[in-house]
Order: sequence, then C-alpha cells, then structure tokens
Amino acid sequence: MAASGAGSPGRLVQYVVVRSDLVHKLSWPLGAVITQACHAATAAIHLHYSDPDTQQYLAELDSMHKVVLGAPDEAALSGLSENLTQAGVSHKLWIEQPENIPTCLALKPYPKETVQPLLRKFKLFK
Repeated sequence: MAASGAGSPGRLVQYVVVRSDLVHKLSWPLGAVITQACHAATAAIHLHYSDPDTQQYLAELDSMHKVVLGAPDEAALSGLSENLTQAGVSHKLWIEQPENIPTCLALKPYPKETVQPLLRKFKLFK
C-alpha cells in the first residue's frame, strides 16, 4: 500500500482526519480546530515532499483535493494512526504542544482508491 501511485489513473487526494469531540464535547473554538488540520496537512506535505504523488499533487496547485473526516475521539484517531502505520500508509499524527494532545492526522496525497478503504468508517467532518 505504501508504494507510489504516481502512475495510477486515480485522483490524488489528501485526507485529513480531525477529532470531532474537540468542538462538540471539549468546546474548542472552531478556528483552533481548523488550525490543527492545517498544521497536520502542512506537516504531511513537508515530510513527504519528495514523494512522486506529493510532487504531482503540488504541481496541480489549483486543483488540489482534500477530504476532511471526523474521528469521534482520541482513541479512534490513535487507532487509525496505528492502522495506517501497519498498512504502510504515510501520514502525520499532529500532537498539539505543549498540551501533548493528539488532535488530527493527515495523510500524504494518495490516489483515492488506494487509501479510501482504510478510512471508510470515518464520515465527513461536521
């Protein structure tokens, strides 16, 4: 699964998964949660900058596609990170400092069909 999909006909997508409980149960301001997603997405791009899929994704700057999903809580987010690691899927788990709180994660850009099955149980962030 970690192999590059640069030759794949599929559309490149960057998935971002944000803890929805930060807004709905812990009353974080929406702007603070959006900032967490931005941090994770930027970090994932930076960490995998030389990856062929990332380069292709950035080359098509005006047509980048992101999907923001919601994880119900920290346990679900951490479990997803573990599953992605086991599947060889490159991502960045963003841990907000100095609080040391996992808030979201972002995958490097992948062909949608490569990673979507691993994210099926997560719905669009609301």
